[in-house]
Amino acid sequence: MSIHTEKLAKKVTLSTIAKMKGVEPITMVTAYDALFAKLFDGQVDMILVGDSLNMSFLGKEDTLSATIDQMIYHTQAVCNGASLPLIVLDMPFGSYTTEADAVKNATRAYQETNAQAVKIEGGKERANIVKALSQNSIAVLGHIGLMPQFLRSDGGYKIRGKDKTDIASLVADAKALEEAGAFAIVVEGVKSEAAKAITDAITIPTIGIGAGLDCDGQVLVWSDMFGFFEAFKPKFVKQYMNGAELVRENLENYITEVKNKTFPSDEFTY
Repeated sequence: MSIHTEKLAKKVTLSTIAKMKGVEPITMVTAYDALFAKLFDGQVDMILVGDSLNMSFLGKEDTLSATIDQMIYHTQAVCNGASLPLIVLDMPFGSYTTEADAVKNATRAYQETNAQAVKIEGGKERANIVKALSQNSIAVLGHIGLMPQFLRSDGGYKIRGKDKTDIASLVADAKALEEAGAFAIVVEGVKSEAAKAITDAITIPTIGIGAGLDCDGQVLVWSDMFGFFEAFKPKFVKQYMNGAELVRENLENYITEVKNKTFPSDEFTY
């Protein structure tokens, strides 16, 4: 019996995720509210309450203005909707600049939500932050490669791992995060060769997004994968349905029926 089959009626823990490396691919999606979290409950292994909500649902151009208050609010909602996946709160830009800030804000996240971990962006330069959180009993999901919170300092979204020097740098980042106590690492926007090198170099799971098949798991933003976010579609996003079109079609049906006074019919009237 696979780990996935066994866990459907059981809470996914950090130990569950650790045991899945090299055994069974980890599935992870984003969620921002109780409604969709409930749909994903018992289906995916992990839910990330991502700061991507700033773009998908607040209409901002990037993730940088998300706040810790917003992230806590949305994580509370997700925790109300899902009980089985391992839920991770994405620490927003500016909330973990120093070890003290990181511990203070992540402690709030733990006290005010039922999240089992937090996610922070950065490699070896953030290893001290990961270590400080881990030493304070806060589980950390690392994030290396293309990092949305580094958008402005990096001059845009840039694919990583295009040469041996950069691959070596990414591997060093991953090793530093593992040594600091991260339980897993998101690897975003890197060449597949780099993702494989990272995955092979560490004993904790890697979760890819735009990083090929060789990671230990995959994550996608739900509004991307279901075709609701239409501002742009990254190359790595597979749309499993065209949600926006379905909503428009059925909204049009509703409007037509209201205008024609065919809704509500006797079936929907007290």
